[in-house]
Parts: sequence; C-alpha cells; structure tokens
Amino acid sequence: MLLRLKLRRHRRRLDEPRPVWLSRDLWRQRAVFWIGAAATGLVSVAFAFAADQAQWLFHRISGQAIWVPLILAPLGFMFCAHLARTVFPGAAGSGIQQAIAACEMTDGAARARLLSLRVAIGKIFLTLVAVASGGSIGREGPTVQIGAAIMLKVGTIAGADRARGLILAGSAAGISAAFNAPLAGIVFAIEEMSRSFEQRTAGLVLSAVIIAGLVSLGLVGNNDYFGQVSGSVVGFEGWLMVVLCGLFGGLAGAVFGQTMLWSTRKIAVWNAAMPLRRTLLVAGLCGLGVALLGLATGGSTFGTGYEHARAAIEGEVLPWYFAPAKLVATLLSSVSGIPGGIFAPSLAVGTGIGSLLVLVLGGSAGIAALLGMAGYFAGVVQAPITAFVIILEMTADSSDLIPIMCASVIGYSVSSLLVPQSLYHGLAKALLPKEAGGVVQTVPS
Repeated sequence: MLLRLKLRRHRRRLDEPRPVWLSRDLWRQRAVFWIGAAATGLVSVAFAFAADQAQWLFHRISGQAIWVPLILAPLGFMFCAHLARTVFPGAAGSGIQQAIAACEMTDGAARARLLSLRVAIGKIFLTLVAVASGGSIGREGPTVQIGAAIMLKVGTIAGADRARGLILAGSAAGISAAFNAPLAGIVFAIEEMSRSFEQRTAGLVLSAVIIAGLVSLGLVGNNDYFGQVSGSVVGFEGWLMVVLCGLFGGLAGAVFGQTMLWSTRKIAVWNAAMPLRRTLLVAGLCGLGVALLGLATGGSTFGTGYEHARAAIEGEVLPWYFAPAKLVATLLSSVSGIPGGIFAPSLAVGTGIGSLLVLVLGGSAGIAALLGMAGYFAGVVQAPITAFVIILEMTADSSDLIPIMCASVIGYSVSSLLVPQSLYHGLAKALLPKEAGGVVQTVPS
C-alpha cells in the first residue's frame, strides 16, 4: 500500500509542468543561438582581414603599371555584377537594404532568397573581388547581411519562429563586430533596421552583440578603428566648424542619397529590356569611371578610404578634391550592381569635407575631419544617433561628444528636409513585393 502511494506521488511530480527555465527545448534554442552569434563574430573578423588583404593586393597589382586599373576595375566590376545576377541573386549592393526588406517580409521563401547562406557566401566572395578590383566600397554593409543570414539559419535549425528578431540580432552583431563597436550595433538595429523595437527582441539583440563582440575582442583586441583625434572644439571658430560640417555634410549626403536612389531606379528600368547584357555594360562603364577617378587623384579614391580617413582624423589635411572625387567613386561603385557597402567610404568622404572646410577657413584638421564625418554620414544614412555613436566608439573621443552630436543632428536635419526618404529604406522598398509597397527590381542594388 505504501509503495503504491509513493508511486502515485512520483507520477504526479512527473506530470507537473517544469519551470520554463528548465525547458530542454529552450536551452537547445539558446545554445544554437549563441553558436550563431559567435559564428557571426568569427566570420566578421575573418572577412575584415580578407578585405584588408584584397585591398593590399589591388595596390600591389595596380602599382605595376598606370594602365592596370583601367583594365582591372571594369573587368572586376563586370565579373562581380554577372555573378551577382546569375549565381548569387540578392548579393548585389550594400546588404543593409536586403536585411531591412527581409524584416518586412512575411513570406519565408522570399526572405530566404535575400538572407540564405548561399547569398552570404556569394556576398563575401564577390565583395572581396570588388575590393581587389579597386571598388570604392566597404565591408560593413555586407557584414550586416551576412550576420542576418547566419542568425536566420541558426534560428531555423533551432526551430525558433522569430525571424524578425533573428534578423535584427544578426544585423546588430555584424555591425558590432565590423566596427568593434557594440553600442553602435544595438543603436543601428533600433534606429535604422527596424524604426520600432519590440521588448522581447531586446534580449536577443543584446546577447548577439555581446557574443559577437567578445569573439571580435578576443581575436583582434580592443583597438580604436580610427585612432586618436587631433584637436578639439574650442571657442567660436570651433562651433562655427560644427555648424558648417553639419550643413555641408548633410547637403552632400542628401545629394549622394537622392542620386543613388534615382540612378538605381533608372538603371533597373533600362536594364529590363536586355538584363544580362546591360547589367554588364553598366558595371563595365562604372568600373572604368572608378579607374579614371582613381588615376586622376593619385589612387586616393580606390578602396575603402580608411587610410585617408585615419590620417585626416590624426591631423593631416586631405587635398581639396578628395571629398568630391571619393563621393563620385562611391556612387559609381554603388550603382554598378556589384556587392559592397558605403559605410567606410562615406566616413572617408566626411573627413574630406572637414579637410575642405579647414583649407578655406583654417582650424584644427583632426576635429574638422571628425565633424565632417558625423555630418555627412548622418546625412547619407539619415540615422543621427547611429552616426555619432559609431564615430565616438571608433575614435574613443568622449571630450567632443556634444559637438559630434550637434554635427550629426544638423546633417540629418538638412538631408531629411531635402530627401524625405532614407537611402536604405528607399532601396529596401524596391526589394519588397508590389503588394507590400515595393516594385519589381531587376537588378538588386
């Protein structure tokens, strides 16, 4: 009788629901998610190293003879655009617009076409080829798409039905690892990716950023992306520079964004008649334009622009022509149909705007470069909080927090007055189905 009673009690205990935190499925999902976040950090660091090597390779090859870029850039652009259309559709362009569009999609198959592992692999390979061809592109935007694709895949493996949260987490982790800037990753996910934030997504994003950031920290260390800033904002002249960098940066950012949106639409319509042939023609002509600009400026517009941006922030005054030439080279690279981001080139253009103002008005070259970067970058992406947080984390310059914030807000305000639609959301709209407010885009950009 006593044995029977004990058995009944034991059965009752087994039938009782277990606490949520003891759920085996929950911990399995978390383990897979953590592995995905770590993989995002690892891939981001490896991608960054490979991109640096690709840029070194381009300079090594192009240094052999002056005519080399005139052949290498057009052929490289055509190769990348061809594979982005035929083998890796969805890999062209920055990658941020693909992640934003995928967040808005309800169709899982359509979402997978933008954020599959196949697309991520193609993105890495073709971005490296484009950098090695002299393209004025960055790796940060592609890292967002790669991170989102990885997290979406691990979510599928874990059986987690939270596609939007996984995309946001992967995107934030990608930015965090790409810039070694965890706060920027979180702010980017809130301000630019979603424009609205669900409470239940917060833990997912934060965990992904921390894990990816720890991987990046362990592999490359805690270094400032742009080094130490030379100078600071002092007196009337300093604050005048803040206002002017915001105004001219926002104006230039609006011109870049509007021109890119307009060109992308026109090229997509024009390409529709003969898609592959015209895609190659556009890519080849854009590559030739990038090569000519690079040769005309002594090679300063090739690649990400990181070296010039760092030199400007450390106090070097860039030539007056650097900002407009780098802007045009980045625009040609962005509308050509090749994979590649605009983050790093935009930061370089911003430092050029600051240097240009120093040449006209005088002042501290380092702080002007930083303020120009804040104004222009905020004008291009129309995300002022992301702009100043990224810049602060990349330079560790907390003493000029308020001036950088002011330049970002002014740049954003000027740009949004001239161009109501932000660049990335405008490009993302073209990737959405017609019923969701998009248009059929023949060439992802």
